[in-house]
Amino acid sequence: MDDHLIGWLTGLDEDRLARVLANRPDAIAAPWPRRLDALAQRLTDTFAVMEVMRGLPLPPLELLQACLVIGGRPTEDELARFLGVSASTVIPWLDRLYDHAVAWPGRDGRISVAEAVARWWTAPCGLGEPLSAYLDSWKLSTDALRRMCRVLDLSPHGGRRQVIARITALLGDCERLGSLLDDAPDGTLGMLDDFAWDGPVRSVNGNRFITPGTPEKWALDHGLLFRTQWDLAEMPREVALALRGPDYRGPFTPYPPDLATAEADADAVEHAMCLAAPHVLDRATALLENVDKTPLPLLKNGGVGVREIKRLARETGCAEDETRLLLEVCAVARLIAISEEAGGLTPAGRYDAWRLEEAPMRLRVLLAAWWRMERSSLRLVDGRHPAALGDDPAGETIARIRWALFAALAEIPEGRAFATLPELVQRVHWRAPLLDRELLDGCAAAVLEEARLLGLVACDALTGLGRALAPLAAAAGDESRECAPEVEHDPALAKATTHAMASARRTALFGADLTAVVTGPPSVELAALLDRAADRESQGSASVWRFGPASVRRALDGGETADTLIADLSEAGTLPQPLTYLIRDVARRHGEVTVSSVGCIVQGSDPTLLAEIAAHRKLAKLGLRLLAPTVLAGAAPAAVTLAALREAGYAPVPVDDTGEITIRREPPGGRLILLPGGRVAELEHPGPPLEPPPDPREHARRLLVSGGPVAAAAQPRQTWAVIGRMATRLPAAQQSLLGFVVDREVRAMITLADGVTATVSHGELRSGVLDAWCEEAGDYLEFPLNEISSVTADC
Repeated sequence: MDDHLIGWLTGLDEDRLARVLANRPDAIAAPWPRRLDALAQRLTDTFAVMEVMRGLPLPPLELLQACLVIGGRPTEDELARFLGVSASTVIPWLDRLYDHAVAWPGRDGRISVAEAVARWWTAPCGLGEPLSAYLDSWKLSTDALRRMCRVLDLSPHGGRRQVIARITALLGDCERLGSLLDDAPDGTLGMLDDFAWDGPVRSVNGNRFITPGTPEKWALDHGLLFRTQWDLAEMPREVALALRGPDYRGPFTPYPPDLATAEADADAVEHAMCLAAPHVLDRATALLENVDKTPLPLLKNGGVGVREIKRLARETGCAEDETRLLLEVCAVARLIAISEEAGGLTPAGRYDAWRLEEAPMRLRVLLAAWWRMERSSLRLVDGRHPAALGDDPAGETIARIRWALFAALAEIPEGRAFATLPELVQRVHWRAPLLDRELLDGCAAAVLEEARLLGLVACDALTGLGRALAPLAAAAGDESRECAPEVEHDPALAKATTHAMASARRTALFGADLTAVVTGPPSVELAALLDRAADRESQGSASVWRFGPASVRRALDGGETADTLIADLSEAGTLPQPLTYLIRDVARRHGEVTVSSVGCIVQGSDPTLLAEIAAHRKLAKLGLRLLAPTVLAGAAPAAVTLAALREAGYAPVPVDDTGEITIRREPPGGRLILLPGGRVAELEHPGPPLEPPPDPREHARRLLVSGGPVAAAAQPRQTWAVIGRMATRLPAAQQSLLGFVVDREVRAMITLADGVTATVSHGELRSGVLDAWCEEAGDYLEFPLNEISSVTADC
């Protein structure tokens, strides 16, 4: 643990500590630290520091690299000199690092950097390891160091440390190294410059390092290069800096690159959003209903093929790009999933509940899924789209690119739009320099096109939906999450989606030519009604449906009657007489020929026996009717019929072609709603409100009040003696496990004498009690040691 960090945290006031905790929510996640030393341990966690660095813009990352190059604990002035800028330019970006606890100042004015930063950057500013890492290695003996001193015309006498110090002083001095290079073989300087500016690791010809008189052999003997493998060589940091010269300055870009903007009509942007949002929800619903009717097969190597994408697009009236995008969004939203029985993609359990929600909520589910989706549906790979829902090796990087793009777009004032995509990409790279630049270049246009289809971007500017979604990167989560309630229930996004869906048309103009025209984006309910009873002919700023005998018959087949269909359509507009006549005429002829379903077939060779069974009073509940002298049709399933016949004294046997029996169990609670297709969905009750995130100020106040961090941690804790003396109800093995809960933060299940159980971790001993984090209570609780009757490991 870094004592400099603990000292710095101890000296912070409540406001500054709260600012650090607000930028590092990982540090106060449950179970939150109770002392500053525990907080310091969390702040310096390797993975947590790397995650913070991913979200930092270019200037603070350049400062971290400069700190690593300078080495030790540099001051602000030393940093400024190395970067060639004034200290006043450096300080604001240093404060950014301090506020994220990636670096911190000491009382002596020197800056410490989290150890994880050096693990991230093995070559800061394109420079290799310090010279001491090569000279002090076990691979280099003391005799080899003395031989190097003689080659460099240095004194070989003294201990190993003294010899290393002499070599480092020579090779790190620009003038002395220049004099040394005067005697180098031809070609040495060019080779070394390549390592200094385009290294520090380069491929080499290993044979040249063992051939006398070559530049490689000369550089190896003089400690300017070190060969780590036969065909790889590295240049130490001090040597590269000396070769770059005294005028070299580290890179520092305190100001973002220019991003030219153009005027964007705010009304046009919002109008495009209000057109796109209902359309997205309408097409997603159509796609899901299509998959509900026809399972979507997968390719042998995973994903959905181009042929199926084209079929879906044709049958749902979507463009292929739109189909590809909505298919992947619905999969991430868990609205569709792979069914082994169906042999492909079918609606998932969440689909039935989703389509019972209000339209704005359904839209937010789709947007939240796209926001955390770890692929880009419209990105071209080798000039073509990969298989939809296939594996994408880029993974979460694409989601990070999406968040960074929206963050850059959100900086553009309302009423303005970015002028060129390359300048926008440059700005994104400055904001998130650790993102793969090549992937960013290849994804940016595709991500923006997806956002346009979803109504998040229009006229090269963020819409109201896009501006509401942009700040929610931290709440997005990853693709493995079934939902993102922090996004789906965000108040700002909820308001934006309500506004975006408010313009959806709920009325239509019905014509005597049996058409229905919706002048604007139709609401999902209106579109579903018209899709049931008519065929969609066109869509766009105005959508057109045409009624015909086949389309009306389709609605009647789905359970509509002439009266209910006319009543539903009348709520959407005034129906002309020809349409009413058409509906009633089709309804009059509907059902002239019937098709019945049977639960099972009963066959026998004796017509008299089958007639007896059909007339049996006790078997009337089976609904048996005679189809032929030797064939009975029953309404009950085969298993029920089989049991009833045996109970009546007959001896039937099942045959191989009986259908599979399925029993539907009603859910224990909630309201059951019958949905098309014969499924029953449970309308979920609104869950409890989202738990608010930890309050940084409250935690800062608590940590400062808790007293000196080192005082509690520095006292030698006699864990085993205290537990052995106080936890008398526990056998020795369980006492040891309880000790691990205290000393090693092991998670365990404890049971008290009154039968109460609790899952505990992060325990401390004080005054005969175990003060530990209780997962059930979500807080730290005290458990008397003499009341703990059992301890079991909890994995």
